[in-house]
Amino acid sequence: MFDIDRWREIFQSINKNRLRSVMSGFTVAFAILLFTLLFGISNGLGNFFKTAFADDAQNSMFVRVWRTTKPYKGLQSGRAVQLKNDDYNFVSDTYASKIQYQSARIYKNFVIKYKNEASSYRVMAVNPDHQFLEKTIINEGRYLNERDIKQKSKVIVIGRLIKKDLFGEKPALNKRVNVNGSSFLIIGVFSDDGGDNEERKAFIPLTTAQNMYGNNDYISQIALGYNPKLSTDAAIAFGNKMERDLRKKMNIHPDDQSALSVRNMAEANKFVSTVSFALFIIIIFIGSGTLIAGIIGISNIMIFVIKERTKEFGIRKALGAKPSSIVGMVVQESVLITTIAGYAGLTLGTYLLSLIGNSLEEKYFIKDPSVSSGLVIGATIVLIVSGLIAGYLPAKRAANIKPIEALRAD
Repeated sequence: MFDIDRWREIFQSINKNRLRSVMSGFTVAFAILLFTLLFGISNGLGNFFKTAFADDAQNSMFVRVWRTTKPYKGLQSGRAVQLKNDDYNFVSDTYASKIQYQSARIYKNFVIKYKNEASSYRVMAVNPDHQFLEKTIINEGRYLNERDIKQKSKVIVIGRLIKKDLFGEKPALNKRVNVNGSSFLIIGVFSDDGGDNEERKAFIPLTTAQNMYGNNDYISQIALGYNPKLSTDAAIAFGNKMERDLRKKMNIHPDDQSALSVRNMAEANKFVSTVSFALFIIIIFIGSGTLIAGIIGISNIMIFVIKERTKEFGIRKALGAKPSSIVGMVVQESVLITTIAGYAGLTLGTYLLSLIGNSLEEKYFIKDPSVSSGLVIGATIVLIVSGLIAGYLPAKRAANIKPIEALRAD
């Protein structure tokens, strides 16, 4: 039940002992402030790692080739390695059970023109599965399909910013654009979480590009998404085996890393998980130390406060106050100061994190530093409970001594 007289006494005590109240509150607020900042920065680092791979599916792999740097099986070093449709089909047939999505890639830089507007853009020739590997979000129309591949259709899916550059606010769907001298029909407009560079790309069917630009079966890269049911270690093992098999098929030295490589997101995910876990343990250790320091600070201050108010308690008991009333008043005061100070520390910490924002991203790889309110509220509750215990134990001892002994206390 709300006792206005009790609260009036508490506020009078706080006002009378301002320095003590401020010191108690500062200990709590500082502990929560540090706790908030530490976990906010930790989350910021985690956010950076996540967004660094936001453009690609988390289960993706990319096979790339360059030139050999080591002689192998009578072949000289410096030989240009070329991926072909046969290599793409080899991967597809050999590892069908371990692959969720697969697409070949051909990279081109072409001028795309519409009426009087024209500019150079990255045009990628791909298979339909590429939509899921790049997390392409279709805003209008559709993506490439198998029919486009079989018919070698002259269709194109353009990024949101290409549409803006060439068409402004006018509709682009079902319009024709000139791509390196050939007319292509716009069948879709997409957006991408990877940023502006990704939204200034365009996609055309792989077979169309092979037929029009070289009339060959060359591809620049093989992209695939491994079966998400595979564990991280199994996905890494799969990537390593595929790399060995491709090296053997293409007559590349087993140790020639420059000629062929497989970039496996499973390895990146494992690294990020390891770093994040290690960082979490470090933050927990430091954060726990901060909270313990706050608890010790509260306890020391409350012991001093109770000792300072022993005579006051003796007078209250002499006037008929019950020990439970004295203990309750001290505990309420302790909890009030701890709660207000904890909220102040949480508010200040959250404000500082929002103020920092993304200013630390470029140099310190910290993006959107923030902290879960539930986590910090939990830490605040720990301090409040600690403040309650810190006030209750010495107050109970002081409230149980005889009035005459309390009045004699120094």
